[in-house]
Amino acid sequence: MKNRFYIKDICQVAIFTALIAVCAQIRIPMPYGVPFTLQTFAVPLAGVVLGMRRGVASVVVYILLGSVGVPVFNGFTGGAAMIVGPTGGFILSFPIMAALAAIESKRYNYPFLTLWLIIGAVINYACGLFMFAHVTNVSPAVAFTRVVLPFIGGGVVKIVMVIVVGKRLRHAISRFL
Repeated sequence: MKNRFYIKDICQVAIFTALIAVCAQIRIPMPYGVPFTLQTFAVPLAGVVLGMRRGVASVVVYILLGSVGVPVFNGFTGGAAMIVGPTGGFILSFPIMAALAAIESKRYNYPFLTLWLIIGAVINYACGLFMFAHVTNVSPAVAFTRVVLPFIGGGVVKIVMVIVVGKRLRHAISRFL
């Protein structure tokens, strides 16, 4: 029965949901209200380590917890206002990031994994950019300079970290769980 979630799966989803919540609190405030956080490291890491079903589940649980008011979003915030606010596009694209990262999680083909991680980051930036532009009533060009451009260097570092840490963590989890 492939479609069932077992206790092991639930525990792994819960651990990665908590990891995403903790990484949301590791942040550097930025001038336009979108902080630099480690969420965008933890989200694709969940996909790489847990695979498609469990990785996406951990991200969806994180978003659901935050949207009902549990303070798991950056700065210990929560509530539906965060989902429809300036950073909502980034948050709503997290399941896509995790899913794309999970595509190569079994074979761990480095070039293809890197490609899927880059595509996931670009989708995250695009969703965040358009939501930020819409909510703050600025042009996409202005939004790009405020909420994408300053984050590209850190995004590259996070992709490298996901590739390096993901393989080791996936191997460790498969040995013990």
